[in-house]
Amino acid sequence: MWALLLHPVRSVPLAFLGVILLGAGLLMLPASRTGSSADALMPALFTAVSAVCVTGLITVDTATFWTPFGQGVIVVLIQVGGFGIMTLATLLALLVRKSLSLRNQLVAQSETHTLNFGDVRAVLFRVAGIMAVVEAGIAVILTIRFRTVYDDNLATALWHGVFHSISAFNNAGFALYSESLVSFAEDPWIIIPICAAVIAGGLGFPVIIALFRDGLRIRTWTVHTRLTVYGTVLLLAIGTLMFAAFEWNRQETLGPLSLGGKILTSLAGGVFPRTAGFNSIDYGAASSETLMVTDVLMFIGGGSASTAGGIKIATFLVLGFAIWNEIRGRENVTIAHRSISASVQRQALSVALLGVAAVMVGTLLLLMLTNHGLERVLFESISAFATVGLSTGITPSLPDSAQWVLMGLMFTGRIGTITVASAVALSSRPQLYRLPEERPIIG
Repeated sequence: MWALLLHPVRSVPLAFLGVILLGAGLLMLPASRTGSSADALMPALFTAVSAVCVTGLITVDTATFWTPFGQGVIVVLIQVGGFGIMTLATLLALLVRKSLSLRNQLVAQSETHTLNFGDVRAVLFRVAGIMAVVEAGIAVILTIRFRTVYDDNLATALWHGVFHSISAFNNAGFALYSESLVSFAEDPWIIIPICAAVIAGGLGFPVIIALFRDGLRIRTWTVHTRLTVYGTVLLLAIGTLMFAAFEWNRQETLGPLSLGGKILTSLAGGVFPRTAGFNSIDYGAASSETLMVTDVLMFIGGGSASTAGGIKIATFLVLGFAIWNEIRGRENVTIAHRSISASVQRQALSVALLGVAAVMVGTLLLLMLTNHGLERVLFESISAFATVGLSTGITPSLPDSAQWVLMGLMFTGRIGTITVASAVALSSRPQLYRLPEERPIIG
């Protein structure tokens, strides 16, 4: 029994669940809340799930409902969730025992997507170092801006800088302002550093490490690095341009802004749906076209082994290349003069279809449990599954049953559809035989 529960594949979701419950318990303490409401279970649990799953969906106002202690609990949960529960546990084991057990190596390898056992130790320290450097750099920029322009005292400016830096790099989207970043929509010294942190966190640690090692020597990039970098640039450009096209003259969103403000907010509109969760406009007032484009961007998400969610860029592009090669009549899928194995294609297809299934089931349940229309419910469902955190404003008013649905989607999206499916299945067994082939009619 315990052997099944402690299997490396199952230990990751169990660890996340344990930290969620611990975080919810801390948020239920009177010291975490500004009010004296006795009904603290659902807000605490929903916030803990959202923080550990680095999503950013909220049912209560982070700025006013939680005390500084409660906000501190949230930012710690974000950091732990972004780094990975088992990765963090493995790093602590390295520091204390100076050694790794085989089980810890398997867990860390699964969490960081490394290929060799010998890479795990170095990757863990690199991950910690990258997170510390990026978050510290962004925090310094934001702190200086909050202190010099917005007249925050040094302690408040530092706290806001650190909180938003950690939230941005971990693609969490929690903000200490009731309207998220709407009041900073035209401030490049706030929006651009946060966008940079979101993009860096969404690339994934394998890609960041590869870029540090290889720089712009594109010929030395792996297929995964090329897919992630090119895909990120392409999706950011498409998202920014389409956001600008659909919202440029709408008085509810970009219309009242200056030219610079429109460009900056359009950039944020292309970046934040990549699972960041911040918003510099009211998505409840956005056009249907913008919501549709955002749905697609959210579902695709960021890079593999990153703090971003979604089905991941590499998954989406591998499927795209598979379709393209099938259209051209080629038997083998090739990317950058490299063949993509059938097992990788099956894994990509499984992740994508499981993601579609999760979103569809979640959307159907929300439609049954609420009176909201399909457009808004679908947006909320994708945002939860892709651990984005953007909302049209309906999440705080949802009944408890609907909030449980969103929590399930956030947990599934953060852990990964493949990991969740593997965690509830028995150990895999090799198939020692092959049945006769038959070709069904497709299409």
